[in-house]
Amino acid sequence: MIRGIIKQSLRLRYLVIIIAGVLVFFGILQLPEMPVDVYPEFNPPMAEVQTEALGLSAAEVESLLTVPMEADLLNGVAWLDRIYSNSVEGMSSILMIFEPGTDPIRARQMVQERLTQTFALPNVSAPPTMLQPLSTTSRVMMVSMSSDDLSLIDMGTLARWNVAPRLMGVPGVANVAIWGLREWQLQVQVNPEDLQEKGVSLNQVIATTGDAMWVSPLSYLPSSKPGTAGWIDTPNQRLSIRHEFPISSAEDLVKIPVKGTAYTLGDVSNVVEDHQPLIGDAMLKDGPGLLLVVEKFPNANTLEVTQGVDDALEAMSAGLQGIDFDTNVFKPANYIELARGNLTTALLIGAGLLLVILFLFYWDWRPTVVSLVAIPASMVIALLVLYLFGTTLNVMLLAGLLIALTIIVDDAIIDPENIQRRMNEHQGEIDGEIKENLIVAAAGEMRDPI
Repeated sequence: MIRGIIKQSLRLRYLVIIIAGVLVFFGILQLPEMPVDVYPEFNPPMAEVQTEALGLSAAEVESLLTVPMEADLLNGVAWLDRIYSNSVEGMSSILMIFEPGTDPIRARQMVQERLTQTFALPNVSAPPTMLQPLSTTSRVMMVSMSSDDLSLIDMGTLARWNVAPRLMGVPGVANVAIWGLREWQLQVQVNPEDLQEKGVSLNQVIATTGDAMWVSPLSYLPSSKPGTAGWIDTPNQRLSIRHEFPISSAEDLVKIPVKGTAYTLGDVSNVVEDHQPLIGDAMLKDGPGLLLVVEKFPNANTLEVTQGVDDALEAMSAGLQGIDFDTNVFKPANYIELARGNLTTALLIGAGLLLVILFLFYWDWRPTVVSLVAIPASMVIALLVLYLFGTTLNVMLLAGLLIALTIIVDDAIIDPENIQRRMNEHQGEIDGEIKENLIVAAAGEMRDPI
């Protein structure tokens, strides 16, 4: 039976050649579009929820936020396998790992439905936020920002409200973290001895400062729930009233009277324009600056995301005069391009050496050409199949292909050699039937696939 199948396949060799040629043609056209990354995606399905609570200690974060959310809200989510939590000063983090094979999108939807019930938590923090899903090698780029003309606070304002939102619009970008960000703030710095000397309490200063703002983050102040401005009715129309905030600098804030006293904020405190206390910083080669860490979604093409970020920064550079961007602080795309170039060079050299070895081994152009055609055709068709299945080209995949290449090279050398040896043994007495039987016998000596 096997002998009949082999004979039938030999009669269809022209059809096989045509199909192989078509597959190789389409493979060469489509392979440049194949996604490329350094490592494959090996993270399990997961979701992380973070809650920011400025001013709370680690113990308070754990008792007021982490434990209630973990025990009452998130524990028991569908397909949940393991759950971990971490409480630090001002931040709660809960990591959920789901069962293997779980659809990450459906799992995140189940978590988001649970987060709609966080109104039952104590009002001591910002709303919980579920982080974007990230690739295993999430950091696709690091971009430094420096300037000789702008202060770090002004540059941070541009980075937060202009640069980061623009980069978030690049396809494949999941998050843009800003290291060294200094947010502009109006700070009221008090000295307890001065307050005691003037008979002013700290609560009076806090209430005065909070109520002087549009909206205060302190839930116990009236300004935490600002009212509407109202309207004016005329015989013909209704006119809306819009308040203009009069405080825009430290000079404006120092004039606000402290509640229940004859003093102003400038009399009992030092009002300055500064930034929040930093828990870390970004140090560039020329000193402090900003560092934009661009992270990508799972299975996103590293080269395409990098090119998109480069194009976005180039488009914004005309409107950000005085700011220098350095996109080569950390750029895996450079490694991928270099590795791809080195791999191409190595393959070309290897193909040349293989051509010489095959010709010296066979001393005949026909089996040499057959082997040289079979080897690249097998690799191109294998890559085409992987591309159709949406596989990303990475280091691990290349390692597997190189191992398979050794088997292909071995078969491409041994099989023509077996056929040639059989035909040489019956030189001068070969007709069509005998030739076919010799090829069948030689094919029978092929090794089983590994």
